[in-house]
Amino acid sequence: MEEFTPNHLIAIDAGTSSTRVCLTDEKKRRLALFKSETGVRNTAIDGHNGALKQAVREGIEQVLHQSGVSLDRVRAVYAGGMITSNVGLAEIPHLTAPAGLSELAAGVRVAAIPDVCALPIHFVPGVKNDVPHVDLTTCGNMDMMRGEELETMALLSLLPPGKGYLLALPGSHTKLVAADASGRISGCLTTISGELLAALTHHTILADAVQGQFVEPGQYRRELVLAGYHEAERSGLGRAAFSARILTQFGAADPIGAANFLLGAVLREDAAVLESARDHLGLSPETELVVAGKFPFQQALTDIFTESGLFAAVHGFQNPGELPLSALGAWLVAEKRGCFQP
Repeated sequence: MEEFTPNHLIAIDAGTSSTRVCLTDEKKRRLALFKSETGVRNTAIDGHNGALKQAVREGIEQVLHQSGVSLDRVRAVYAGGMITSNVGLAEIPHLTAPAGLSELAAGVRVAAIPDVCALPIHFVPGVKNDVPHVDLTTCGNMDMMRGEELETMALLSLLPPGKGYLLALPGSHTKLVAADASGRISGCLTTISGELLAALTHHTILADAVQGQFVEPGQYRRELVLAGYHEAERSGLGRAAFSARILTQFGAADPIGAANFLLGAVLREDAAVLESARDHLGLSPETELVVAGKFPFQQALTDIFTESGLFAAVHGFQNPGELPLSALGAWLVAEKRGCFQP
């Protein structure tokens, strides 16, 4: 019988509202990908993690089935994101920044969960800012992440080494991650801009102005995004958001234009927060800002941060491969732990 060495990795990324399972090999090639709309919010709602367990179990089964790879060819299973929180599958304490690949690899905790996977699961910890005591005067300096640390490690592996970066990772929450020249996470900031935009778009009077729609590919209008940004800069988010309704009521913009204007107004907050946090995160005008994520958030944030003048260099980042950043990050942590050594 032919002998073989297991050389595949299963990477699990479970967030608040979704779960992804990716199968890759030792050459960092994506072989199969599973997505579910189940996340840790289901645990919070149900009072138990049964739905999350089922989603992860189904994801593992599906990627193996799609690829034709048997479980005995899988070297390890790695998991990150909110799956390591108290409403996930195994609660792992955050590491304290600064933290890079070495610290993440050392912080991995392995747990057997046989009703999810026959193999043990390696849980990668999140990272928190170094704020010894949190109270009303210091809470603005504290922040934490679960999942974005893997995306950060992946991004840093694809960017020129040896210099500091600020990485913008937009989504339901926008995560702004500072990384030092040695490739370690030195701190982060979180805003709820994605959730805020969703709430304004669907659950306020502005739903009529934008017809309950977000900006889709082919609808992006830079001049209107920047107009919303500058209006929020002048008059605040509440007034700028209402101005999206004024624009449609008086025929100055159609619903797509209003959605672009509202997008810029909301994302102005992501630029504003950096003005007060630059010193705490160790940022300077020379820090290079790299914006990842999906359209239109990536394009809008790239344009807004460029317009703000806070950074000398602002770049949008497009993932050059099919492997999700979270899966690439899990692969890098696994490699650091010697997973792919013969």
